[in-house]
Amino acid sequence: MSIDIRISGPLFDGRAARAIGEYCDDAREQIAEFGEEHVLLLMGTSFRHPTGYYESHVMTERASSDVSRVHDQGVVYGPWLEGVGTRNRARPGFPGYQHWRRTKDLLALRAPAMAERILQPYLRRMG
Repeated sequence: MSIDIRISGPLFDGRAARAIGEYCDDAREQIAEFGEEHVLLLMGTSFRHPTGYYESHVMTERASSDVSRVHDQGVVYGPWLEGVGTRNRARPGFPGYQHWRRTKDLLALRAPAMAERILQPYLRRMG
């Protein structure tokens, strides 16, 4: 007597693993893009005398295989605009726009729901 067992399907043939990897990349990229768009929106609505220089230096880049980073490419007066630079400490210092902190807080609230919404098509691929 013998029993033959055949294992097949997305979990066993690599399709599920590929879908998970693609999902992680897609979710990371979409959430980072949302962060970049939001910080630029805040800058556009709150900067009193925008020149466009600072905004043109805001970018999203893939920092590693699992990290995307939204940043200002190290523009020297970025911390002052945010309100965290050493020149903001003097009274009556400029309080800053807090565009980065506000975006970070919003992402902390919205990213889980965004990731779940992005996951749905990948679940179908995983069977």
